[in-house]
Amino acid sequence: NIDMAAQEVAAKMEQLAVKDGKTFEQIVAEKKPYYEKRITLFEQFKTREQARIEEAKKAAVPIKVILPDGKEKQGVKDVTTPLDVATEISKSLAKKCVVAKVDGHEWDLCRPLEGDCALQLFSFDDPEGRETFWHSSAHLLGQALELEYGVDLTIGPALEEGFYYDCYMGDKTLSDADKDRIAKRVETSIKENQKFERIVVSREEALSMFQENKFKIELITSFPADSIISVYRVGPMVDLCTGPHLPSSGYLKAVGVMAVNRAFWRADVKREALQRVYAITFPDPKQLKEHMHRLEEAKKRDHRIVGTQQELFFFHQLSPGSCFFLPLGARIYNNLVTYIREKYWEYEYEEVISPNIYNFDLWRTSGHADHYKENMFYFEIEKAEFGLKPMNCPGHCLMFANRTRSYRELPLRLADFGVLHRNEYSGALQGLTRVRRFQQDDAHIFCRPDQVMTEVQSFLKLLGEVYEVFGLEYSMALSTRPEGYLGELELWNKAEAALTEALKSTGRAWTINEGDGAFYGPKIDITVYDALKRKFQCATVQLDFQLPIRFGLEYQTEEGKYERPVIVHRAVLGSVERMFAILTEHFAGKWPFWLNPRQIMVVPITDKAYEYTQQVRTALRKAGFYCDADLSNNKMQKKVREAQLSQYNYILVVGEQEQKEGTVNVRTRDNVVHGMHKLDELIALLSEEKLSRSLTSRFTSKHGEGAAPADGQEAQPAA
Repeated sequence: NIDMAAQEVAAKMEQLAVKDGKTFEQIVAEKKPYYEKRITLFEQFKTREQARIEEAKKAAVPIKVILPDGKEKQGVKDVTTPLDVATEISKSLAKKCVVAKVDGHEWDLCRPLEGDCALQLFSFDDPEGRETFWHSSAHLLGQALELEYGVDLTIGPALEEGFYYDCYMGDKTLSDADKDRIAKRVETSIKENQKFERIVVSREEALSMFQENKFKIELITSFPADSIISVYRVGPMVDLCTGPHLPSSGYLKAVGVMAVNRAFWRADVKREALQRVYAITFPDPKQLKEHMHRLEEAKKRDHRIVGTQQELFFFHQLSPGSCFFLPLGARIYNNLVTYIREKYWEYEYEEVISPNIYNFDLWRTSGHADHYKENMFYFEIEKAEFGLKPMNCPGHCLMFANRTRSYRELPLRLADFGVLHRNEYSGALQGLTRVRRFQQDDAHIFCRPDQVMTEVQSFLKLLGEVYEVFGLEYSMALSTRPEGYLGELELWNKAEAALTEALKSTGRAWTINEGDGAFYGPKIDITVYDALKRKFQCATVQLDFQLPIRFGLEYQTEEGKYERPVIVHRAVLGSVERMFAILTEHFAGKWPFWLNPRQIMVVPITDKAYEYTQQVRTALRKAGFYCDADLSNNKMQKKVREAQLSQYNYILVVGEQEQKEGTVNVRTRDNVVHGMHKLDELIALLSEEKLSRSLTSRFTSKHGEGAAPADGQEAQPAA
């Protein structure tokens, strides 16, 4: 009986909802005085804001508001809001806007302007708009967690897609069964069209508002004593927040609670265990449906699933975070490395081999002992401390310093595929994208300052060629000098100018991330997009002025003086493991011919063709192709279908006629028959396809080629 089963589930859930002998309803009731006190104090402090606005209305001090197109709008100081300005321009604009920027600072639409200013308005379609939309949504998620479970809230930031809120529940945990309950509570808050309201308070006032929540108290006490702290209210929920936020909860039209995970306060496994709830919202229900469809498609492409199905790799509990690449997976892995080696030869890199284990004195010199030790594997050998290398750059510095260097040797490009180890927390390990043991296409260019631009230009050209072969789109951003930079300002300015010219030379669009460079040098951040338009950070190019100083690196100039080189850290694939995962999902396991570990399957029509089948397989393997033969007792049609499902690019059907004529009957995995071809002619054709690393088959496919279609259709590329 379905009704009885539902009642049993409900009863079980009620049992699970007991903590320390109390139901969640009892816990929420106990927290109610705290929630009400926050509101009372918020309203008390809000009277100051209201009084200030009333005084401003009386004073009626005019201000000028400059729009991005240079037009001016008039306003009243501490009265006129960005939403007022948007409404004056057009009601449709006001309806689309979700947040503003005032003189470059993010600003609530309903927060009064404080003087003459430049105003920008943003919708959900803008990155600034999405961040505000999802940050505001996180407050509604926090409200739901408080009202449903009586949790202690910690932090709830916006993410690149969606948001989360971390909460403390003692020894209680949430599960997927709670997702609907949370979503319904958020939907209730949306229907109530709750206003977001902002006040500012002193540190002492903030402490009085949140004294029942030890996590908020810890945050507040970390602020300077004279801090002015902003606090927001939405419905019954009051929280510390820098903002900005939406005008009201009614802007949200669709919500999905995506996952419930475990986390730790301050990301410290030694601190309190928390429950992390992930969710996403949209201003249009259609967008949520599209998002869910994309997630379903991503699940189908998950490299962990494809890797198991295609017998590419696996992980084992006896070596967490270290991948076992099976023969077919090793073919792909080695193919990627071989391709990069070919590019290194073309671009005149020198490959080196460096140790895996170093005395910790090396890491003290490089600075990793002070700033990175917790991410390293280290141990004692003969009463001395040693560590497995997490990166190659310190070892390459030893190579450079091995003897006196001349300016004639520069640029010196040292490439290394050495094995790296990083001590990631077990809970952070995730397939091939987050591992403990990995290899990088890591290289360091030691060059003169005047060679930086040329070297970066060359690297960006190499990068573009590699990503084009993979069919990956990418974007670039220049990250400039941060506040706490080290080194001479003049050197930084020259380096940033060199990177700017290198970026311009690519002919591609790029952006600037002001102040986002590393303390030791500016960098170019490269973001890659797969077939589902998901973002990944793989390639990097980073200038380093500090490591040459720490290692005392020098080269002799033409005048006989000694000067320091600049190090260019760079990688194209980044972690080979991570790129393996990205490409698995990008192609959805439908590998292009050159990269496929299953390239050709030979299928005999009858057992009379077995001998010829083996001859064809031998000839193809001799030509350098991964070729198998299906000599099972299955019917020919089933053999062909199984080869297509196994993603062989080409299925060659052979019988007595093919044996007599020295031909094969060619089919592609999209189930298109391409007819009879002489074996030697086919070998020449496929050799050209493999050598060119083409994304498309040399045979015509009616469904197109390249990355697998993102809409989940049955059609498959031929190669």
